Formats: sequence, structure tokens, C-alpha cells
Amino acid sequence: MTTENAQTAEISDQSVPAPVDVPPVGEDINLDASENYFNRELSQLQFNYRVLKQALDTTHPLINRLIFCCIFSSNMDEFFEIRVAGLRQQMKYGRETVGVDGMQPDQVLAEISRVAHDYIHEQYDIINNVLIPELEKENIHFVRRREWTPAQAEWVRNYFEEEILPVVSPIGLDPSHPFPRLVNKSLNFIVELDGKDAFGRETGMAIVPAPRSLPRLVRLPDDVCDGGDNLVFLSSMIHAHADELFPGMEVKGCYQFRLTRNADLELEDDLEDLASALRGELLSRRFGDGVRLEVADNCPEELVQFLLREFGLTERDLYQVHGPVNLTRLMAVGSLVDRPDLTYSSFSPSIPRQIRSKESMFDAIRKRPLLLLHPYENFSPVVDLLRQAAKDPHVLAIRQTLYRTGADSEIVEALADAARRGKEVTAVIELRARFSEAENLELASRLQEAGVIVVYGVVGYKTHAKMILIVRREEGRLRRYVHLGTGNYHAGNARLYTDYSFMTCDESIGDDVNKLFQQLTGMGKALKIKKLFHAPFTLHNRLISLIEREAGLGENGRIIFKFNALTEPQVIKALYRASQAGASIDLIIRGICCLRPQVPGLSENIRVRSIIGRFLEHTRVYYFGNNGKPDVYCSSADGMERNLLSRVETAFPIEEPALIERVTEDLDTYLSDNCQSWVLQSDGSYLQNQPEEGEERLASQLVLLDRLTSKPN
Repeated sequence: MTTENAQTAEISDQSVPAPVDVPPVGEDINLDASENYFNRELSQLQFNYRVLKQALDTTHPLINRLIFCCIFSSNMDEFFEIRVAGLRQQMKYGRETVGVDGMQPDQVLAEISRVAHDYIHEQYDIINNVLIPELEKENIHFVRRREWTPAQAEWVRNYFEEEILPVVSPIGLDPSHPFPRLVNKSLNFIVELDGKDAFGRETGMAIVPAPRSLPRLVRLPDDVCDGGDNLVFLSSMIHAHADELFPGMEVKGCYQFRLTRNADLELEDDLEDLASALRGELLSRRFGDGVRLEVADNCPEELVQFLLREFGLTERDLYQVHGPVNLTRLMAVGSLVDRPDLTYSSFSPSIPRQIRSKESMFDAIRKRPLLLLHPYENFSPVVDLLRQAAKDPHVLAIRQTLYRTGADSEIVEALADAARRGKEVTAVIELRARFSEAENLELASRLQEAGVIVVYGVVGYKTHAKMILIVRREEGRLRRYVHLGTGNYHAGNARLYTDYSFMTCDESIGDDVNKLFQQLTGMGKALKIKKLFHAPFTLHNRLISLIEREAGLGENGRIIFKFNALTEPQVIKALYRASQAGASIDLIIRGICCLRPQVPGLSENIRVRSIIGRFLEHTRVYYFGNNGKPDVYCSSADGMERNLLSRVETAFPIEEPALIERVTEDLDTYLSDNCQSWVLQSDGSYLQNQPEEGEERLASQLVLLDRLTSKPN
């Protein structure tokens, strides 16, 4: 497999983490030396920035460029809620830990602050000076208060009085009204007041939480506008009529702000009732310690300092922004305006010929295994398999893991239907799937009501494996049908994330999956598994041993990994050793990468690229050349400590020659990408590939769309 040459364009120097010194060349390089590794948190910031840069890529439609800007905001929210919060917790309780990169938590926090401030400043510059002007040219307007016509101002006044005023709760600050406990990431206003209220109080200050039930962006009716799509921010409406919230007093200033809190959940390993404990923790998530304060940049300094003191934050945690404090809400533009010409063209995910006929999924899978690549190929066969299993009188039992799926999904309905029809149905639900906990609690209750046996996995080990096992009686014997995937059983995600689905009735794989379910639902020693690798037992060791096998082949060694992230030090060191032995290694890593590539004597044979495009790259693939007889595995696991050592994960072999060739072709497509790929340099910066002069532009996701889908609608 080869990688085509391409020119590169560097990310702006002012917006990347400070370059790290490249290790010296030498035969006796210490693989444990901290300079051989990038910091995990700073690498994650780099990924977020690559997402932001899509907002400037004019090959994406305009509204989708705006959505990329919003996704950057959402990613940064989670980064502060989880990663920054975790570092602050280490500092707070004196539990500082140092990673393989050697950086202390306080050093990491300082560098995060420097880099994140640059990124967020650039984000608002893109919004204000690039995207909004381009939207204006397309007759899509964000109408500011100073631009309202008399008719628009009257409509806003009516909206405020009818929709906002009845549900807003201003809070004056005085001894009997202390600073309120504000919900994580909620929009709020700090208001300067002059005068006395009805009780003679002269507080001088109030807090106005924006009603969470109201949209942050509202479309103005066409009859008060002169054409086009005209949108107004809820914050503008509240600013314009803040005086009505404090009758008889003068509003001297009204400034929006937003607090990001620690949203990670801490659960003990010896819980008697995980579901009950989780319900309690979810209530506290909304009010964790503050980790970031966003404030409008026109807010007076004394008010900014007041807020910082209230939340126990410092200047390092302060982000003064020129625009709305929650840009994520701009995602609503896509649904508020009807402009298909400014969004991605639609496409119809294909269904392979093997299952296009009306024969049963079971008959099709018995003929040969099935491999699907979502979203290019339809997710519906996975749903059809479960639906048919629910209704099939020969099916005796269904078992499935659920990490993220949605309580109202067709998958859930099929499982409930199967249970109501008297089949033995077991669902292993991971309650601790981050930010899906409440939904999974609801899902568990719904399935239990239908008669499904619900198990919450193993305390201390998140169940991240994606498995379905169907037991069917055929010709006097039992046959197992299996679905294994790299992604979640969520139909919405299957339209946005790239993931493999594998369906087979291979006896060994069926037996392996059955044993994995036995381990999850019962108790006992780890069972011997024939074909699958499974964490936390064999996956880590087998991955390293296969890397070492390729290293033993010297220059004939070939490794390709496609991960979301690579952080696990032992895997990284094994890859370094393979590179030193001469093996050729390509890593397609969407997000975090702690491995330093292209260092002479250490990793000159390792190339790392990140693909950023319309779809979120989510497939995990391990390719080992094996001297011309490749071993290929798809997996639910990334190359991270948590996946390989402290989660329940699976890696499953792709053994049929045609399917191996198909996965290999897909990997080749990613490695040939010369415009949607970003190449990691030895100093930690990323360069975006550009076609050579005269070279055809090749965007891997567009190639796969053309290869695998039906024509656009």
C-alpha cells in the first residue's frame, strides 16, 4: 500500500501548541524519554482546531461551514467539562499525575489556556468577519438590535412580553438573595442597576438566567422583513427589554456570560446499586465546580472580577468574547432557513446486492458474511436483522450490548418486541456512556417493562463492545448469528459517523461472542476465546504481539492502524521499535495522537494523518501485512489506555479474501487523500495536504461516497 505525495499547508503558527524539541538522533534512543511523546490534552486541542479550520474551507457548503464552527464550540465545551476539570481536580486534591510526556498538570493547564484563548479568538474572528458576511451575501441575516425596523422592534416587544417575560426569573443580589447556583453552560446576564426597588432595596446588581425552555435563535416573520431569512438572538431580545424586568429602576448595563462546570461523574467501584447511584450523580453534574467563564467583551472589568470571585476562577479561566457566549446554538440556522443549496447534497445509502432481495437476513448471512461501511451503506440491515429475529419463530434468544442508541430507536423497539413475543432477550446497557447516562437509564426502564433482562455490565469496566448475538434453531440444531461493529447502535450516528458493521454465522466467532456475553452477565474466570481479541484480557497483548511480528519482518513489515486516538505508551513503544526495525507504518488517527512521527532513529518510518470532513471518522481498523497474507481486524477499541486496559472491547477478524480486499481498498483511499487529510509533523504541528500542481484533488470521503452510495437525490 502506498501513500501519494502531496503538498502541505501549515496551520497558522499563532494557533498551535508550542513546538516541542525533536529528540536527538542516535542508536540508543530511550523510548521512555518524555520528549518522545506529545501531551494528550494539547493533542486533543489540536484536533478541535482542525475541526474549526473546516469553517474556512470553501469546498464545504456555507451552512455546513457554520456548523463546523459550532461543532468546535461543542468540542471545546466537553474538553473543559471533562479534561480541564480533571486536571483541576488533580490540583485541588493534591493528586497530580504526570504522563509519559512529562508535563505537570499546572503546566498543561497553563498551555491549554494559552492555546485555547488563541483558538477561541480565531473562532469569533471567523464568525464575525467571514461567515456572517458570507451569509449576508446569501440573504441570511442576523439582525442586531440597532438594525431593527419599527415593525421588527414591535414584533420583538410582543415576543418578549408573551414568550420571555412569563418564564424569566431575574434575581437581585442582596443579603437575602445571594448569588444563584447557575446551571452548567446556561446563558445568563449580569445587570447593573441604579435606584431602589419597591421594598427600598438598592442592590446595584442582578442576575438574569435566560429561560432554558426558549430557543436561543428566533426567525423573524417574513411580514416584518424585506425578504431573505432574518434571525434574531434571544440575548438581543433580553438586552433590549431588560428594563422591563426591573420596573422603576434604571438598567445601566446588561452583559451575557456563561459558566462551564465540571461535568465528569465520579462513581465508586463497590456500589450496590449502580442505577440509583448514577441518578444521584446526574443531579449534581449540572452544578459541579466552575472551570471556565465566558463573558461578553464589553462587560466592565469590575463585573468580570466579581464573577471570577463568585466562581473561584482566575484570569487564566476567563474568555472574553465578541459575540454570543454560546455559539453552539447557531446550529439551529440549518433548521431555521430552507437553503438546500448551502448544505451538503443528500445521498441515498446503498444496500448491498446480497441483501437487496426479499429473502431473510439469516439466509443472506448464511451464504457469506456481510460487511457494511456506514453511512455510505445503509444501517437498516442491522435493524432488519433484529426485527426479523423478533418475529422469527425459530429464534430462541437475543443478546445485545447498548452503549449509545436512543430510547426511542428502532433497535430498542425490536428488542422489546422480541421480549413480548416470549423470546429470551438480554440487554447489557452501559449506564456510564458519557452524556448519555440519563437516556440509558430511561432505556433500561423501558426494556425491563417489556420483559427484557437488563444487565449493567461490569462495575469498573465500561462495556464499549458492540455485539449482537441471535440464537436460532435450524434443522434440529442451534446456529448463532452475530453482528459486531466499530460504532454504536444509533441510527442517527450511523448517518454521521463512519463505522463498519460485520454480520456472520461463523461458528467460532459465534462461540466467542457467546462466551463474552457469559462473562458480562455471569461471574467466573475469563473464558478461552478462539478468534476475537477482547479487552481487558487479550486485546492489548495481541495488538503488541502482532506489531512485534511485523517488526520481525524488517523492511517487509507493514502496519496500518485507523483509530480515533492513540495514547497507550506500550503500543506507541512497540510501533517505535517496529519503525526502528524498518517496518512501514501508516496511522490514520482522527483525534489525539501522543506518538511523535518522522523522528530519525525513532519513528522515521511512521506517518500520521488525520482525516476531517463531512463525516466523523469513527472506524477502528488494525491492518498487519504479514508478508503478503494480511491480517485485518475491525474493532470497537481505540489505542488508548482506557480502551485496551479498563473497558470491555472487542476486535474481530475479517477473514474472507474479498472483504480483506475491500477494507484494504478503503484504507488505501484514506492514505491517498490529498485535501481532507492533515499530516502530523515531528514538532507537533499539523500540515494540511494539498494536491501537487496538476494533480487531481482526492477527498477520501467523496471517493467513498461515489464508490458506495446511490446517486445524490
